[in-house]
Amino acid sequence: MVNPRNAYGETLVELGKKHPNLVVLDADLSKSTKTIMFAKEYPERFFEMGIAEANMITTAAGLASCGKLPFVSTFAVFATGRVYDQIRLDIAYSRANVKIFATHGGISVGKDGVSHQMIEDIALMRALPNMTVIAPSDATQTRELVKLMATKKGPMYARVGRANAPLIYEKKNDLNNIQIGKGMTVIDGSDISIIACGTMVEPALEAQETLKKEGIKARIIDMHTIKPLDEKLVTQCAKETNAIITAEEHSVIGGLGAAVAELIAEKNICTKFYRLGIRDIFCESGDPADLLEKYELNSKHIVRKAKKLLKN
Repeated sequence: MVNPRNAYGETLVELGKKHPNLVVLDADLSKSTKTIMFAKEYPERFFEMGIAEANMITTAAGLASCGKLPFVSTFAVFATGRVYDQIRLDIAYSRANVKIFATHGGISVGKDGVSHQMIEDIALMRALPNMTVIAPSDATQTRELVKLMATKKGPMYARVGRANAPLIYEKKNDLNNIQIGKGMTVIDGSDISIIACGTMVEPALEAQETLKKEGIKARIIDMHTIKPLDEKLVTQCAKETNAIITAEEHSVIGGLGAAVAELIAEKNICTKFYRLGIRDIFCESGDPADLLEKYELNSKHIVRKAKKLLKN
């Protein structure tokens, strides 16, 4: 079990050696976002902005206009909702080379409750022109995607969860061909495609094992980039398997499931389809595992939905 937040902090330190123009901004949460690692290594290139997220975003845009490479971090609920206007005008509209990396996305923040459970951040960022949207699935992938974010120009938003997570990719070599905008086929299968992102990739893999025991061959796709969506891979899944399920720790409105649904509709592809995610409600406060069970965001519910789709 490795926390993607730690991977982010360690990668920033590594990138700091290669990119002298890289700077990091945080909003009084550096111990949680792990940007504190960069702050200790490069104090002159770290900016503690306090509880002033809107100012942080605008400052990052200004630094980018001067040739700096800013990484901005706070919790997902503050990184998008509280500062949407600043992101819209100062970063997205201006095509500023700012990287927003948010932690504590989704409902698995648990007992912090609805005020901190950000389930619409991907939808908000997806709607912005010029914005790339990323959701890494484990610590290894987080490292590689952060490195790519540093080398690819333009506005970017990435989000990870709060909790420790199993390593899906145990070795860096497993991700040699990773690209922003290209999904990854983790396990191939011919009966149903489960397209997941972020924290839901690991439950999708658990579901695949259960389905395999029942003679159902599930294809698992790690769609780490929600925008731009890998349209070729989604189309291939729709044509080669009998059904598609999307799985995300996010609202079904505007996220990965919505992106896949829009593509299927526009391409006139006939396939069975279901979006697994938060169903247009605010969630309760509670233990993360209990919340994921209640709102049907675990492997058991992926298995149940897959079998129901194929039966129908």
